[in-house]
Amino acid sequence: MGAAQLIVTGGAGFIGSNFVRHVVTHTDYSVTVLDKLTYAGCEENLADLPEHRVRLVVGDVADREVTRTLVGSLDPERDAVVHFAAESHNDNALADPSVFVHSNIVGTFALLEAVREYGVRLHHVSTDEVYGDLALDTEERFTEGSAYRPSSPYSASKASSDLLVGAWVRSFGVRATISTCSNNYGPRQHVEKFIPRQITNLIDGVRPRVFGDGAHVRDWIHVDDHSSAVLAILERGRIGETYLVGAGCERSNREVAEIILEVCGREAGEIDFVADRPGHDVRYALDARKLEQELGWRPRHRDFTAGIRETVRWYRDNEQWWRASKAATEATYAKNEQ
Repeated sequence: MGAAQLIVTGGAGFIGSNFVRHVVTHTDYSVTVLDKLTYAGCEENLADLPEHRVRLVVGDVADREVTRTLVGSLDPERDAVVHFAAESHNDNALADPSVFVHSNIVGTFALLEAVREYGVRLHHVSTDEVYGDLALDTEERFTEGSAYRPSSPYSASKASSDLLVGAWVRSFGVRATISTCSNNYGPRQHVEKFIPRQITNLIDGVRPRVFGDGAHVRDWIHVDDHSSAVLAILERGRIGETYLVGAGCERSNREVAEIILEVCGREAGEIDFVADRPGHDVRYALDARKLEQELGWRPRHRDFTAGIRETVRWYRDNEQWWRASKAATEATYAKNEQ
């Protein structure tokens, strides 16, 4: 009998591909990646991984025949599905919400029906944005019991997918868990996202560009720590439970931009502030004590500046990876005066 298998949806994207790398490094799982290879996912993210461990299937998780065929090949006693596939960029959701409904809601429904039919274990990856936002003048953090208050088409679509997972657990006995994670950073993140956009701007001699006054606060976690948390939940988490994944690293967008400036050897304050995004959430913060106490998980990347330094180094050393998408990304931002 061979090694146990995982299907990882969205495994050619930023977080998904880093999770696949973590699995290959730390386990004996064989991995089948199901990815649509949209602009945010690319085959290059998996190119250097061993072919006998990682297989790529190009397809849409919302295609029920594709999903059913893949899930049907698994052994329900030892194999599992990890569901990362999602549209995730808020600006894109404001421009065209329909894509987010299709990928995040319809896609999750198709996957749930497949794992229900074949009795396969599922882990569903979500976002802290489903809880809405918190005030800047409070120390409150989201917990697993926080009410859902999504404020954008993106977060509403993810909240909907979470609720579907919970309903399929209760109504049909699907063996599933959910993780809700804070903002990720690290290598292979698309340049439309906040940290890689500022890094690549500085590489190109362009000042960082920050929404509003830069006071919006995010709870940052290195993508490697997110990967280790998902694996811990997959292997030891209680069925039907939600676990919050965070590293307790709250920083305002302005603070993050200043750290990137420092790491890149630029002067403090070299920031351009642009018109704020509609419905922009003010602050996110997660309480990860349940994950830490129940499963013994801890983040390793606790030094945020060191993590940024490592990330800057990766983008400098891998310009061929991001260069092709940079111009198109900046053209879109310029069109929206961002």
